[in-house]
Amino acid sequence: MNTDLTTEQKDYAIFLPALSGFYATFIGKQRREEYVEQSRIPYPNMESMNWLNKKEGLFNYHWSLYSAGHAELDINKDSPKEDMVRDRDRSNSWMLGDSGGFQIGKGVWEGDWKDPKCPKAQKKREQVLAWMDAYMDYGMILDIPAWVARSPAGVKATGISTYQEAVDATRINNDYFMKHRNGNCKFLNVLQGENHADAEDWYQQMKDYCDPTKYPDTHFNGWSMGGQNMCDIHLVLKRIVALRFDGLLEQGLHDFMHFLGTSKLEWATLLTDIQRAVRKYHNPNFTITFDCASPFLATANGQIYIQTETKDRTKWVYRMVPSIDELKYATDTRNFRDGVLADGIFKNFTNSPLTENIKVNDVCIYAPGDVNKVGGPKILKGEIDRDKHGAPILDEQGNEQVRKRDSTSWDSFSYAIQMGHNVWSHINAVQEANRQYDSGSVPAMLVEEQFDRLYFRDVVEAIFATPNRDEANAIIEEYSKFWMSIIGTRGATGKKTVNANTGFGNLFEEV
Repeated sequence: MNTDLTTEQKDYAIFLPALSGFYATFIGKQRREEYVEQSRIPYPNMESMNWLNKKEGLFNYHWSLYSAGHAELDINKDSPKEDMVRDRDRSNSWMLGDSGGFQIGKGVWEGDWKDPKCPKAQKKREQVLAWMDAYMDYGMILDIPAWVARSPAGVKATGISTYQEAVDATRINNDYFMKHRNGNCKFLNVLQGENHADAEDWYQQMKDYCDPTKYPDTHFNGWSMGGQNMCDIHLVLKRIVALRFDGLLEQGLHDFMHFLGTSKLEWATLLTDIQRAVRKYHNPNFTITFDCASPFLATANGQIYIQTETKDRTKWVYRMVPSIDELKYATDTRNFRDGVLADGIFKNFTNSPLTENIKVNDVCIYAPGDVNKVGGPKILKGEIDRDKHGAPILDEQGNEQVRKRDSTSWDSFSYAIQMGHNVWSHINAVQEANRQYDSGSVPAMLVEEQFDRLYFRDVVEAIFATPNRDEANAIIEEYSKFWMSIIGTRGATGKKTVNANTGFGNLFEEV
Protein backbone atom coordinates (compact mmCIF):
# COMPACT_ATOMS: atom_id res chain seq x y z
CA MET A 1 0.00 0.00 0.00
CA ASN A 2 1.40 3.35 -1.06
CA THR A 3 1.23 5.85 1.76
CA ASP A 4 2.75 8.79 -0.15
CA LEU A 5 -0.24 10.13 -2.04
CA THR A 6 1.63 13.34 -2.79
CA THR A 7 4.05 11.49 -5.06
CA GLU A 8 1.19 9.58 -6.68
CA GLN A 9 -0.55 12.83 -7.63
CA LYS A 10 1.64 13.28 -10.75
CA ASP A 11 0.08 15.80 -13.19
CA TYR A 12 -3.57 15.16 -12.30
CA ALA A 13 -6.06 17.85 -11.32
CA ILE A 14 -5.80 18.06 -7.52
CA PHE A 15 -8.56 16.92 -5.20
CA LEU A 16 -8.74 18.92 -1.95
CA PRO A 17 -10.32 17.20 1.06
CA ALA A 18 -12.64 19.81 2.62
CA LEU A 19 -11.26 19.33 6.12
CA SER A 20 -13.89 18.92 8.82
CA GLY A 21 -13.53 20.96 11.99
CA PHE A 22 -14.62 17.86 13.90
CA TYR A 23 -11.68 15.89 12.52
CA ALA A 24 -9.17 18.71 12.97
CA THR A 25 -10.16 19.02 16.63
CA PHE A 26 -8.73 15.59 17.45
CA ILE A 27 -5.35 16.45 15.91
CA GLY A 28 -5.18 19.92 17.40
CA LYS A 29 -6.36 19.26 20.93
CA GLN A 30 -4.22 16.14 21.30
CA ARG A 31 -1.17 18.39 20.85
CA ARG A 32 -2.14 20.35 23.99
CA GLU A 33 -3.70 17.69 26.20
CA GLU A 34 -4.68 14.04 26.35
CA TYR A 35 -7.89 14.76 24.49
CA VAL A 36 -8.16 11.06 23.65
CA GLU A 37 -6.56 8.50 25.94
CA GLN A 38 -3.54 6.97 24.23
CA SER A 39 -4.90 3.49 24.92
CA ARG A 40 -7.89 4.40 22.72
CA ILE A 41 -5.71 5.37 19.74
CA PRO A 42 -4.75 2.32 17.61
CA TYR A 43 -1.79 4.19 16.07
CA PRO A 44 1.58 5.41 17.35
CA ASN A 45 -0.04 8.77 18.15
CA MET A 46 -2.75 11.16 16.95
CA GLU A 47 -0.41 12.73 14.36
CA SER A 48 -0.60 9.40 12.54
CA MET A 49 -4.01 10.61 11.33
CA ASN A 50 -2.70 13.95 10.06
CA TRP A 51 -2.06 13.66 6.31
CA LEU A 52 -0.50 17.15 6.33
CA ASN A 53 2.23 15.90 8.69
CA LYS A 54 4.78 14.50 6.25
CA LYS A 55 6.95 12.98 8.98
CA GLU A 56 4.37 11.27 11.22
CA GLY A 57 1.19 10.79 9.17
CA LEU A 58 0.32 7.21 8.17
CA PHE A 59 -0.22 8.71 4.75
CA ASN A 60 0.94 12.00 3.34
CA TYR A 61 -1.06 14.30 1.10
CA HIS A 62 0.09 17.83 0.41
CA TRP A 63 -3.21 19.60 -0.29
CA SER A 64 -6.42 20.45 1.59
CA LEU A 65 -9.22 23.01 1.88
CA TYR A 66 -10.54 24.60 5.04
CA SER A 67 -13.56 26.85 5.29
CA ALA A 68 -13.76 30.16 7.11
CA GLY A 69 -17.38 29.20 7.67
CA HIS A 70 -16.47 26.92 10.58
CA ALA A 71 -13.10 28.40 11.56
CA GLU A 72 -12.13 30.44 14.60
CA LEU A 73 -11.71 33.72 12.72
CA ASP A 74 -10.17 35.71 15.57
CA ILE A 75 -6.48 35.19 14.85
CA ASN A 76 -5.56 36.72 18.20
CA LYS A 77 -7.49 34.03 20.04
CA ASP A 78 -5.74 30.77 20.81
CA SER A 79 -7.54 27.85 19.17
CA PRO A 80 -6.00 24.44 19.95
CA LYS A 81 -8.69 22.64 17.94
CA GLU A 82 -7.36 24.29 14.77
CA ASP A 83 -3.67 23.54 15.23
CA MET A 84 -3.84 21.16 12.27
CA VAL A 85 -4.53 24.23 10.12
CA ARG A 86 -2.79 27.01 12.00
CA ASP A 87 0.41 25.23 12.98
CA ARG A 88 1.11 23.09 9.94
CA ASP A 89 4.44 22.84 8.14
CA ARG A 90 3.76 25.20 5.25
CA SER A 91 6.84 23.99 3.38
CA ASN A 92 5.23 20.54 3.11
CA SER A 93 1.55 21.43 2.77
CA TRP A 94 -0.74 23.69 0.77
CA MET A 95 -4.16 24.89 1.85
CA LEU A 96 -6.96 26.74 0.12
CA GLY A 97 -9.33 28.80 2.23
CA ASP A 98 -13.03 28.82 1.41
CA SER A 99 -14.38 32.25 2.25
CA GLY A 100 -17.68 31.32 3.88
CA GLY A 101 -19.99 32.76 1.23
CA PHE A 102 -22.29 29.81 1.89
CA GLN A 103 -22.82 31.12 5.44
CA ILE A 104 -23.91 34.46 4.02
CA GLY A 105 -26.22 32.81 1.51
CA LYS A 106 -27.89 30.73 4.23
CA GLY A 107 -28.28 33.70 6.59
CA VAL A 108 -25.77 32.51 9.19
CA TRP A 109 -23.54 35.56 8.82
CA GLU A 110 -26.06 38.35 9.25
CA GLY A 111 -25.58 41.90 8.07
CA ASP A 112 -26.51 44.35 5.37
CA TRP A 113 -23.94 43.16 2.88
CA LYS A 114 -25.12 45.78 0.37
CA ASP A 115 -23.88 48.52 2.70
CA PRO A 116 -20.06 48.84 2.92
CA LYS A 117 -20.50 50.60 6.27
CA CYS A 118 -22.64 47.92 7.97
CA PRO A 119 -20.77 47.04 11.24
CA LYS A 120 -21.74 43.34 11.24
CA ALA A 121 -20.75 42.76 7.63
CA GLN A 122 -17.58 44.80 7.99
CA LYS A 123 -16.41 42.87 11.04
CA LYS A 124 -16.84 39.56 9.26
CA ARG A 125 -15.15 40.96 6.14
CA GLU A 126 -12.14 42.03 8.20
CA GLN A 127 -11.94 38.74 10.08
CA VAL A 128 -12.10 36.56 6.97
CA LEU A 129 -9.36 38.53 5.23
CA ALA A 130 -7.10 38.53 8.30
CA TRP A 131 -7.64 34.78 8.77
CA MET A 132 -6.83 34.04 5.13
CA ASP A 133 -3.71 36.20 5.18
CA ALA A 134 -2.54 34.48 8.37
CA TYR A 135 -3.11 30.80 7.59
CA MET A 136 -3.94 30.11 3.94
CA ASP A 137 -1.73 29.77 0.87
CA TYR A 138 -4.60 30.66 -1.43
CA GLY A 139 -8.07 31.87 -0.53
CA MET A 140 -11.33 32.64 -2.25
CA ILE A 141 -12.66 36.14 -2.08
CA LEU A 142 -15.78 36.56 0.06
CA ASP A 143 -18.45 36.17 -2.59
CA ILE A 144 -22.20 36.54 -2.16
CA PRO A 145 -23.65 33.53 -4.01
CA ALA A 146 -26.17 34.38 -6.70
CA TRP A 147 -28.56 31.83 -5.21
CA VAL A 148 -28.97 33.92 -2.02
CA ALA A 149 -32.00 35.51 -3.66
CA ARG A 150 -33.67 32.07 -3.53
CA SER A 151 -32.75 31.47 0.11
CA PRO A 152 -35.48 32.82 2.42
CA ALA A 153 -33.10 32.83 5.37
CA GLY A 154 -30.43 34.51 3.25
CA VAL A 155 -32.77 37.23 2.00
CA LYS A 156 -33.99 37.93 5.51
CA ALA A 157 -30.51 38.05 7.04
CA THR A 158 -28.73 39.97 4.27
CA GLY A 159 -31.40 42.04 2.56
CA ILE A 160 -30.13 40.73 -0.79
CA SER A 161 -33.10 39.72 -2.92
CA THR A 162 -31.84 39.97 -6.51
CA TYR A 163 -29.00 38.69 -8.62
CA GLN A 164 -27.57 42.19 -9.16
CA GLU A 165 -27.59 42.94 -5.45
CA ALA A 166 -25.47 39.80 -4.94
CA VAL A 167 -23.06 41.08 -7.61
CA ASP A 168 -22.87 44.54 -6.04
CA ALA A 169 -22.30 43.13 -2.55
CA THR A 170 -19.54 40.87 -3.86
CA ARG A 171 -17.87 43.90 -5.46
CA ILE A 172 -17.82 45.60 -2.04
CA ASN A 173 -16.00 42.59 -0.60
CA ASN A 174 -13.64 42.41 -3.58
CA ASP A 175 -12.72 46.07 -3.22
CA TYR A 176 -12.01 45.59 0.48
CA PHE A 177 -9.86 42.48 -0.06
CA MET A 178 -7.91 44.12 -2.85
CA LYS A 179 -7.21 47.25 -0.82
CA HIS A 180 -6.31 45.59 2.49
CA ARG A 181 -4.67 42.25 1.59
CA ASN A 182 -1.11 41.99 2.95
CA GLY A 183 0.25 39.71 0.23
CA ASN A 184 0.74 36.59 2.37
CA CYS A 185 -2.24 34.88 0.76
CA LYS A 186 -3.09 34.78 -2.93
CA PHE A 187 -6.75 35.16 -3.84
CA LEU A 188 -9.09 33.53 -6.32
CA ASN A 189 -11.80 35.59 -7.98
CA VAL A 190 -15.08 33.68 -7.52
CA LEU A 191 -17.40 33.35 -10.53
CA GLN A 192 -21.10 32.83 -9.84
CA GLY A 193 -24.33 32.77 -11.89
CA GLU A 194 -27.04 30.13 -12.12
CA ASN A 195 -27.37 29.99 -15.91
CA HIS A 196 -25.21 30.81 -18.92
CA ALA A 197 -26.45 34.40 -19.25
CA ASP A 198 -25.91 35.32 -15.59
CA ALA A 199 -22.56 33.53 -15.51
CA GLU A 200 -21.38 35.57 -18.49
CA ASP A 201 -22.66 38.79 -16.93
CA TRP A 202 -20.97 38.02 -13.60
CA TYR A 203 -17.70 37.38 -15.40
CA GLN A 204 -17.88 40.65 -17.30
CA GLN A 205 -18.55 42.60 -14.11
CA MET A 206 -15.81 40.86 -12.10
CA LYS A 207 -12.98 40.07 -14.51
CA ASP A 208 -11.10 43.34 -14.01
CA TYR A 209 -10.16 42.28 -10.49
CA CYS A 210 -7.71 39.81 -12.04
CA ASP A 211 -6.38 42.24 -14.63
CA PRO A 212 -2.72 43.16 -13.97
CA THR A 213 -2.95 46.06 -16.41
CA LYS A 214 -5.58 47.68 -14.19
CA TYR A 215 -4.34 46.48 -10.81
CA PRO A 216 -0.64 45.74 -11.27
CA ASP A 217 0.15 45.21 -7.58
CA THR A 218 -3.12 44.01 -6.05
CA HIS A 219 -4.90 41.96 -8.72
CA PHE A 220 -6.36 38.59 -7.75
CA ASN A 221 -4.40 35.47 -8.64
CA GLY A 222 -6.77 32.99 -10.23
CA TRP A 223 -10.34 31.79 -10.39
CA SER A 224 -12.88 29.85 -8.38
CA MET A 225 -15.78 28.32 -10.29
CA GLY A 226 -19.09 28.52 -8.48
CA GLY A 227 -22.75 28.35 -9.50
CA GLN A 228 -23.28 27.08 -13.04
CA ASN A 229 -19.55 27.52 -13.76
CA MET A 230 -18.65 24.54 -11.62
CA CYS A 231 -21.11 21.98 -12.96
CA ASP A 232 -21.62 22.61 -16.67
CA ILE A 233 -18.75 21.55 -18.94
CA HIS A 234 -20.08 23.60 -21.87
CA LEU A 235 -19.86 26.75 -19.76
CA VAL A 236 -16.52 25.70 -18.23
CA LEU A 237 -14.86 25.43 -21.64
CA LYS A 238 -16.35 28.74 -22.82
CA ARG A 239 -15.10 30.45 -19.69
CA ILE A 240 -11.55 29.13 -19.89
CA VAL A 241 -11.31 30.13 -23.54
CA ALA A 242 -12.48 33.64 -22.60
CA LEU A 243 -9.90 33.83 -19.80
CA ARG A 244 -7.13 32.75 -22.15
CA PHE A 245 -7.86 35.33 -24.80
CA ASP A 246 -8.66 38.07 -22.29
CA GLY A 247 -5.15 37.69 -20.86
CA LEU A 248 -6.46 36.46 -17.51
CA LEU A 249 -4.92 32.99 -17.43
CA GLU A 250 -1.27 33.97 -17.46
CA GLN A 251 1.74 32.14 -16.09
CA GLY A 252 2.81 33.46 -12.71
CA LEU A 253 -0.27 35.67 -12.47
CA HIS A 254 -3.31 33.38 -12.65
CA ASP A 255 -2.01 29.84 -12.14
CA PHE A 256 -4.86 28.33 -10.13
CA MET A 257 -8.50 27.51 -10.86
CA HIS A 258 -10.72 25.85 -8.26
CA PHE A 259 -14.01 24.00 -8.78
CA LEU A 260 -16.29 24.09 -5.76
CA GLY A 261 -18.01 20.94 -4.55
CA THR A 262 -16.89 18.45 -7.22
CA SER A 263 -16.83 14.76 -6.35
CA LYS A 264 -17.62 12.80 -9.54
CA LEU A 265 -14.77 10.54 -10.62
CA GLU A 266 -15.49 11.30 -14.27
CA TRP A 267 -14.92 14.99 -13.53
CA ALA A 268 -11.60 14.16 -11.86
CA THR A 269 -10.34 12.89 -15.21
CA LEU A 270 -12.15 15.55 -17.23
CA LEU A 271 -10.48 18.31 -15.24
CA THR A 272 -7.12 16.61 -15.71
CA ASP A 273 -7.67 16.73 -19.48
CA ILE A 274 -8.37 20.46 -19.31
CA GLN A 275 -5.38 21.13 -17.07
CA ARG A 276 -3.04 19.25 -19.39
CA ALA A 277 -4.32 21.04 -22.49
CA VAL A 278 -4.01 24.51 -20.96
CA ARG A 279 -0.51 23.67 -19.70
CA LYS A 280 0.52 22.42 -23.15
CA TYR A 281 -0.76 25.35 -25.19
CA HIS A 282 -0.85 28.36 -22.89
CA ASN A 283 0.21 28.34 -19.23
CA PRO A 284 2.60 25.55 -18.11
CA ASN A 285 1.86 26.34 -14.44
CA PHE A 286 -1.92 26.12 -14.73
CA THR A 287 -3.36 23.96 -11.94
CA ILE A 288 -6.93 22.89 -11.37
CA THR A 289 -8.12 22.00 -7.87
CA PHE A 290 -11.50 20.72 -6.75
CA ASP A 291 -13.01 19.88 -3.39
CA CYS A 292 -15.78 18.07 -1.65
CA ALA A 293 -16.65 17.14 1.91
CA SER A 294 -18.00 13.67 1.03
CA PRO A 295 -15.43 11.69 3.09
CA PHE A 296 -16.55 13.49 6.22
CA LEU A 297 -20.26 13.69 5.42
CA ALA A 298 -20.34 9.99 4.59
CA THR A 299 -19.01 9.11 8.04
CA ALA A 300 -21.44 11.49 9.74
CA ASN A 301 -24.20 9.53 7.98
CA GLY A 302 -22.76 6.20 9.13
CA GLN A 303 -21.19 5.36 5.75
CA ILE A 304 -17.74 4.03 4.95
CA TYR A 305 -15.89 3.79 1.63
CA ILE A 306 -15.31 0.16 0.68
CA GLN A 307 -14.00 0.28 -2.90
CA THR A 308 -13.84 2.19 -6.19
CA GLU A 309 -15.15 1.02 -9.55
CA THR A 310 -13.59 2.38 -12.75
CA LYS A 311 -14.56 -0.13 -15.43
CA ASP A 312 -14.20 0.90 -19.06
CA ARG A 313 -17.36 2.44 -20.56
CA THR A 314 -19.32 2.35 -17.30
CA LYS A 315 -20.29 4.86 -14.66
CA TRP A 316 -17.31 5.36 -12.34
CA VAL A 317 -18.24 5.32 -8.67
CA TYR A 318 -17.08 5.29 -5.07
CA ARG A 319 -18.75 2.44 -3.19
CA MET A 320 -20.05 3.54 0.20
CA VAL A 321 -22.12 1.37 2.53
CA PRO A 322 -23.37 1.56 6.12
CA SER A 323 -20.43 0.80 8.38
CA ILE A 324 -20.27 -1.84 11.11
CA ASP A 325 -22.10 -0.58 14.18
CA GLU A 326 -23.31 -3.21 16.65
CA LEU A 327 -22.82 -3.37 20.39
CA LYS A 328 -21.93 -7.07 20.24
CA TYR A 329 -18.63 -6.29 18.53
CA ALA A 330 -17.19 -4.42 21.52
CA THR A 331 -15.03 -7.43 22.45
CA ASP A 332 -14.15 -8.42 18.89
CA THR A 333 -10.38 -8.25 18.44
CA ARG A 334 -10.26 -9.55 14.85
CA ASN A 335 -8.55 -7.42 12.23
CA PHE A 336 -11.13 -4.89 11.00
CA ARG A 337 -11.12 -6.00 7.37
CA ASP A 338 -11.12 -9.69 8.27
CA GLY A 339 -14.06 -9.24 10.61
CA VAL A 340 -16.35 -7.24 8.34
CA LEU A 341 -15.73 -9.56 5.39
CA ALA A 342 -16.08 -12.77 7.40
CA ASP A 343 -19.43 -11.64 8.84
CA GLY A 344 -20.72 -10.45 5.48
CA ILE A 345 -21.10 -6.84 6.61
CA PHE A 346 -19.20 -5.69 3.52
CA LYS A 347 -18.88 -7.69 0.30
CA ASN A 348 -15.56 -6.01 -0.45
CA PHE A 349 -13.24 -3.71 1.43
CA THR A 350 -10.12 -1.84 0.34
CA ASN A 351 -7.91 -1.12 3.31
CA SER A 352 -6.38 2.26 3.98
CA PRO A 353 -3.36 3.00 6.17
CA LEU A 354 -5.85 3.90 8.91
CA THR A 355 -7.73 0.60 8.84
CA GLU A 356 -4.96 -1.82 7.88
CA ASN A 357 -3.95 -2.64 11.45
CA ILE A 358 -6.99 -1.78 13.54
CA LYS A 359 -9.39 -4.20 15.23
CA VAL A 360 -13.17 -4.41 14.92
CA ASN A 361 -13.59 -3.07 18.44
CA ASP A 362 -11.47 -0.04 17.66
CA VAL A 363 -14.60 1.13 15.85
CA CYS A 364 -17.33 -0.66 17.81
CA ILE A 365 -16.14 0.40 21.24
CA TYR A 366 -19.35 0.31 23.28
CA ALA A 367 -20.95 -2.89 24.60
CA PRO A 368 -24.52 -3.43 25.91
CA GLY A 369 -24.87 -1.68 29.25
CA ASP A 370 -21.96 0.69 28.67
CA VAL A 371 -22.46 4.40 29.18
CA ASN A 372 -21.34 6.94 26.65
CA LYS A 373 -18.79 9.71 27.16
CA VAL A 374 -21.26 12.04 28.87
CA GLY A 375 -22.56 9.33 31.17
CA GLY A 376 -25.75 8.53 29.33
CA PRO A 377 -27.03 4.96 29.28
CA LYS A 378 -26.93 2.94 26.07
CA ILE A 379 -30.45 2.44 24.78
CA LEU A 380 -31.41 -0.70 22.86
CA LYS A 381 -34.01 -1.12 20.16
CA GLY A 382 -37.51 -1.15 21.61
CA GLU A 383 -36.53 0.58 24.83
CA ILE A 384 -37.59 4.06 25.91
CA ASP A 385 -35.12 6.65 24.65
CA ARG A 386 -33.60 8.55 27.59
CA ASP A 387 -31.32 11.51 28.13
CA LYS A 388 -28.01 11.42 30.02
CA HIS A 389 -29.87 11.76 33.33
CA GLY A 390 -32.10 8.78 32.57
CA ALA A 391 -35.24 10.85 31.96
CA PRO A 392 -37.52 9.75 29.08
CA ILE A 393 -37.17 11.80 25.90
CA LEU A 394 -40.58 12.98 24.68
CA ASP A 395 -41.71 13.59 21.12
CA GLU A 396 -43.56 16.71 19.96
CA GLN A 397 -46.85 15.24 21.20
CA GLY A 398 -45.39 14.59 24.65
CA ASN A 399 -45.14 10.82 24.21
CA GLU A 400 -42.17 8.74 25.28
CA GLN A 401 -39.95 7.91 22.29
CA VAL A 402 -39.08 4.29 21.57
CA ARG A 403 -35.64 3.66 20.10
CA LYS A 404 -36.02 2.26 16.56
CA ARG A 405 -32.50 0.79 16.52
CA ASP A 406 -29.84 -0.16 19.02
CA SER A 407 -27.78 2.70 20.36
CA THR A 408 -24.58 3.23 18.45
CA SER A 409 -21.49 1.28 19.41
CA TRP A 410 -19.33 4.18 18.23
CA ASP A 411 -17.76 6.90 20.31
CA SER A 412 -16.61 10.17 18.76
CA PHE A 413 -13.19 8.75 17.94
CA SER A 414 -14.84 5.94 15.96
CA TYR A 415 -16.05 8.65 13.61
CA ALA A 416 -12.56 10.17 13.37
CA ILE A 417 -10.96 6.82 12.44
CA GLN A 418 -13.45 6.27 9.65
CA MET A 419 -13.22 9.85 8.43
CA GLY A 420 -9.48 9.43 8.02
CA HIS A 421 -10.04 6.18 6.15
CA ASN A 422 -12.60 7.85 3.90
CA VAL A 423 -10.23 10.73 3.12
CA TRP A 424 -7.50 8.31 2.02
CA SER A 425 -10.04 6.29 0.05
CA HIS A 426 -11.37 9.34 -1.78
CA ILE A 427 -7.92 10.66 -2.69
CA ASN A 428 -6.78 7.21 -3.79
CA ALA A 429 -9.97 6.78 -5.85
CA VAL A 430 -9.38 10.07 -7.68
CA GLN A 431 -5.78 9.13 -8.42
CA GLU A 432 -6.74 5.60 -9.47
CA ALA A 433 -9.39 6.99 -11.81
CA ASN A 434 -6.73 9.11 -13.48
CA ARG A 435 -4.35 6.13 -13.70
CA GLN A 436 -7.05 3.98 -15.32
CA TYR A 437 -7.94 6.81 -17.67
CA ASP A 438 -4.34 7.16 -18.78
CA SER A 439 -4.12 3.41 -19.34
CA GLY A 440 -7.01 3.49 -21.79
CA SER A 441 -10.08 2.92 -19.65
CA VAL A 442 -12.63 5.67 -20.29
CA PRO A 443 -15.85 6.43 -18.41
CA ALA A 444 -18.93 6.24 -20.58
CA MET A 445 -19.84 9.90 -20.46
CA LEU A 446 -16.43 11.04 -21.76
CA VAL A 447 -16.71 9.18 -25.05
CA GLU A 448 -19.34 9.67 -27.76
CA GLU A 449 -19.89 6.50 -29.77
CA GLN A 450 -23.13 7.24 -31.56
CA PHE A 451 -21.38 7.60 -34.90
CA ASP A 452 -17.59 7.81 -34.98
CA ARG A 453 -15.90 7.30 -31.63
CA LEU A 454 -15.13 10.70 -30.12
CA TYR A 455 -13.14 11.21 -26.94
CA PHE A 456 -13.49 14.22 -24.66
CA ARG A 457 -9.71 14.64 -24.40
CA ASP A 458 -9.40 14.98 -28.19
CA VAL A 459 -11.98 17.75 -28.39
CA VAL A 460 -10.34 19.60 -25.50
CA GLU A 461 -6.98 19.25 -27.21
CA ALA A 462 -8.42 20.82 -30.37
CA ILE A 463 -10.02 23.69 -28.43
CA PHE A 464 -6.82 24.79 -26.77
CA ALA A 465 -4.49 23.97 -29.66
CA THR A 466 -5.93 26.77 -31.76
CA PRO A 467 -4.48 30.26 -31.23
CA ASN A 468 -7.73 31.86 -32.40
CA ARG A 469 -10.61 32.76 -30.04
CA ASP A 470 -13.36 32.44 -32.65
CA GLU A 471 -12.10 29.07 -33.82
CA ALA A 472 -11.88 27.78 -30.22
CA ASN A 473 -15.47 28.88 -29.53
CA ALA A 474 -16.63 27.39 -32.83
CA ILE A 475 -15.22 24.00 -31.80
CA ILE A 476 -17.03 24.24 -28.45
CA GLU A 477 -20.34 24.96 -30.15
CA GLU A 478 -19.79 22.24 -32.76
CA TYR A 479 -19.83 19.65 -30.00
CA SER A 480 -22.69 21.11 -27.96
CA LYS A 481 -24.63 17.82 -28.11
CA PHE A 482 -21.62 16.06 -26.59
CA TRP A 483 -21.55 18.53 -23.71
CA MET A 484 -25.26 17.93 -23.15
CA SER A 485 -24.52 14.26 -22.47
CA ILE A 486 -21.84 14.92 -19.83
CA ILE A 487 -23.48 14.82 -16.44
CA GLY A 488 -22.69 17.88 -14.38
CA THR A 489 -21.18 17.81 -10.93
CA ARG A 490 -24.63 18.38 -9.45
CA GLY A 491 -26.23 15.58 -11.41
CA ALA A 492 -27.95 17.71 -14.04
CA THR A 493 -27.69 17.01 -17.75
CA GLY A 494 -29.31 18.01 -21.01
CA LYS A 495 -31.38 21.19 -20.99
CA LYS A 496 -31.22 21.31 -17.21
CA THR A 497 -27.49 21.81 -17.45
CA VAL A 498 -27.75 24.66 -19.90
CA ASN A 499 -30.53 26.70 -18.42
CA ALA A 500 -31.50 25.84 -14.92
CA ASN A 501 -30.41 25.96 -11.30
CA THR A 502 -29.30 22.31 -11.36
CA GLY A 503 -30.60 21.85 -7.85
CA PHE A 504 -27.68 23.87 -6.59
CA GLY A 505 -29.36 25.46 -3.62
CA ASN A 506 -30.61 22.14 -2.32
CA LEU A 507 -27.36 20.26 -2.81
CA PHE A 508 -24.91 22.87 -1.63
CA GLU A 509 -24.87 21.45 1.89
CA GLU A 510 -22.63 18.69 0.51
CA VAL A 511 -19.81 21.22 -0.17
